[in-house]
Amino acid sequence: MTQTKADINFEKELWNAANELRGAVAENQYKDYVLPLIFLKHMSERYEMRRDELMDAFEDEASNYYGLSEDDRNYVLEDPDEYLSKNTYIIPKKATWEFLQDNAERDNIKVLVDEAFDTLDETLGAFRPELKGILPRIFVKSQLTSRQVGGLINLLSHPKLSVKENPESDILGRVYEYYIGKFAIAEGSGAGQFFTPGSIVRLMVEMIEPYKGKIFDAACGSGGMFVQSLKFLEAHGGDKRNISIYGQERYSGTLRLCKMNLALRDLSFDVRLGDSLLQDKFPDLEADYILVNPPFNVSQWHPEDLPDKDPRLFGPKEEFTTDGNANYMWMQTFWSHLSNTGTAAVVMANGAMTTGNKGEKNVRQHMVDEGMIDAIVRLPDKLFLTTGIPACIFILSKNRDGKDGVHRERKEEILFIDMSKMGRMESRRLRVFDEADLIKAVEAYHAWRNLPNKDNAPYENQDGFCYAATLEEVQKQDYKLTPGIYVGIEEEEDDGIPFEEKLAILKAQLKEQFREGEDLKRKILDNFDQF
Repeated sequence: MTQTKADINFEKELWNAANELRGAVAENQYKDYVLPLIFLKHMSERYEMRRDELMDAFEDEASNYYGLSEDDRNYVLEDPDEYLSKNTYIIPKKATWEFLQDNAERDNIKVLVDEAFDTLDETLGAFRPELKGILPRIFVKSQLTSRQVGGLINLLSHPKLSVKENPESDILGRVYEYYIGKFAIAEGSGAGQFFTPGSIVRLMVEMIEPYKGKIFDAACGSGGMFVQSLKFLEAHGGDKRNISIYGQERYSGTLRLCKMNLALRDLSFDVRLGDSLLQDKFPDLEADYILVNPPFNVSQWHPEDLPDKDPRLFGPKEEFTTDGNANYMWMQTFWSHLSNTGTAAVVMANGAMTTGNKGEKNVRQHMVDEGMIDAIVRLPDKLFLTTGIPACIFILSKNRDGKDGVHRERKEEILFIDMSKMGRMESRRLRVFDEADLIKAVEAYHAWRNLPNKDNAPYENQDGFCYAATLEEVQKQDYKLTPGIYVGIEEEEDDGIPFEEKLAILKAQLKEQFREGEDLKRKILDNFDQF
């Protein structure tokens, strides 16, 4: 599995810098000011690095550029193709980070930043139209002072945060993720629109293993699913040119974050604006992998606006939708977008595993009977920064017939994994999975799903953790999918202490606590007498 990298050592400074914006910018808007600056810095440094590379080549006898005349050198340095071949662009001086840094103390720095955004936006849009409009003018009309803006630029200019100074590190990408996470805390309930906790995304990616093909997220938020897929590829020696990224997002501001996030990592993509439930922007897309965390329990989403013959529906619209909850319309949407061998990992509210609402249960029953569900993973509470709604992961797959030479046939089974007792509290509000938690769940799924091989231990049911149920067993449970129904109770380890001995110990402890309580009461009364 991908190993978790050590934390970057400048989180505190970055968060303190964001706090400097307090009073002038609402916390839920921090990202709107910081992340575009990070993006501009990244693009600017990449341009500088490529320019330095060309200048070094002029002096290298082994290079094709060696011996060029002064005019030819200038031509090469101003040739856009020399930069495009390295996925970078010629950045006009007034849109470079160096220019902003040199002018950070000026009173008109807010104007200069907005002008830099305009220039960079125009430069990128000329070569990649999908990036047009990702850098809006926001600093001049903000309540930020010039001093605050200059301070922010100076902080982000630190060598620790430089791709040029640390070419082997994904520093800016990690800074970007850090701010996304921190801002998600500040955003409160609205943050779920663009942020899925990293440990959940990683669990999903490691389970379905998107090595190559089309990856789709119909509620892509900031693009975290795509970024984690890229990390998975890099960790396994894959090539990002073997994946194609497709996404849809309902909110324009969040879509801009997604585009910046993907562009920072040199990923090509097709992400579109729109409500996936009612405005499917990719009606013909058949994805090899779907990774998605759709909004939970959306009510009043107007299924009446769907065409009666909507190809996503498993049956009559009146029987397979409900205006009270869109969870299972999401499921039908994802299934319709899977290729013939595609697999989907879907974060979903726990209620979807047991709901008896007709429009939802009909879909769940259909999915069970037709062998669409590969696995169900129950998650622990407090994994999400922004919601207390318990969640689970549905793994859906069209690749269950055992004919691909990699996976065994499992059309008559569903694997249930219960992770509800796993993870550790990172803070009072937030739980995260440890590496061992992820490995245990992923290995159980792969051992059950894959044909036996030297890399996988044989699958075995584990009390309290995982169980491979037949469809008949699930049908007998009225199609309820809660893992706890199937995995049973974990066997407790016998500590070898006889019951009578344990009882005596407890009795002695209780007596001691009573005695301490009496002492405390007496001391309190004595203190009152002294007044």
